[in-house]
Amino acid sequence: MRFLTKFSALSASALAVASAAKAQDALGDLEVIGKPLEKGIGFQPAATELARELQWLDGMILWIITAIVIFVTALILWIMFRYSAKRNPKPATFTHNSPLEVAWTLIPIVILIFIGAFSLPVLFKQQTIPTADVTIKATGSKWFWTYEYVDHGFEFDSYMIGQPASLGDEDGDVTPYVRDAAMDAMLERNGYSPEDFLLATTTAVVIPVNKTIVVQTTGADVIHSWAMPAFGVKQDAVPGRLAELWFKAEKEGVYFGQCSELCGKDHSYMPITVKVVSEEAYEEWLKGAVDEYAGTPLPLTVASND
Repeated sequence: MRFLTKFSALSASALAVASAAKAQDALGDLEVIGKPLEKGIGFQPAATELARELQWLDGMILWIITAIVIFVTALILWIMFRYSAKRNPKPATFTHNSPLEVAWTLIPIVILIFIGAFSLPVLFKQQTIPTADVTIKATGSKWFWTYEYVDHGFEFDSYMIGQPASLGDEDGDVTPYVRDAAMDAMLERNGYSPEDFLLATTTAVVIPVNKTIVVQTTGADVIHSWAMPAFGVKQDAVPGRLAELWFKAEKEGVYFGQCSELCGKDHSYMPITVKVVSEEAYEEWLKGAVDEYAGTPLPLTVASND
């Protein structure tokens, strides 16, 4: 009985993956924009206002802390040189220097206030959730994401391409989690390049460009985290709680993210794929997705838009 139950679950997952691929076939080729690069040390290109502000804030603070490090290092070296035992055989006997103590107390306060004046507005903007054009609920499970388009009553699972649950009948020669010629072929069948291994998913979150997207996050088992670096967002998905993040993507393309909360042995195999498309392409995809995933029928004004 346990075997039949497990087999049925795997079969259902395979059918869902195959169905999901049909719903996303009409999106066409999109440029991959948000993607980690080998030996990369900088940020991914900012695709939202939130990401630009975060990256600017990071650069500003980097200048400040670099200046502090240089000053403190130079001060230490000067003291080592000027007040060594050789140059200062008779040490000073004073114990206080009130002006100096006031200075090294006030200056850090001023620096922190300056940083806070810029960082707090960025934080408040992230935490103030605007009215959504599209609301998506992302539920983290071990080890995949389930996305529910709240306004349209359908959902689908998103597995990393190469996980066992992502394999169909045509993928019989694919070894799970191993990149080889068979895995590369599977990636290409799903519209990705071989270099997207460990990043691409069977189904992607599809959203319209220049629209406010609100993502509600929660966990089905343990704590996960929905993170998309190019959008400047990351939010823990905690079981029993519903958190929210928002963004407005400004350029069409494919963006990759990752679960960013250690959630178990396959944590590193839990990527996130978001496809940002034109409003017309989104509405076309939405019509197919509602049919494919048995969602709530669209209003006639949308459903009849050809």
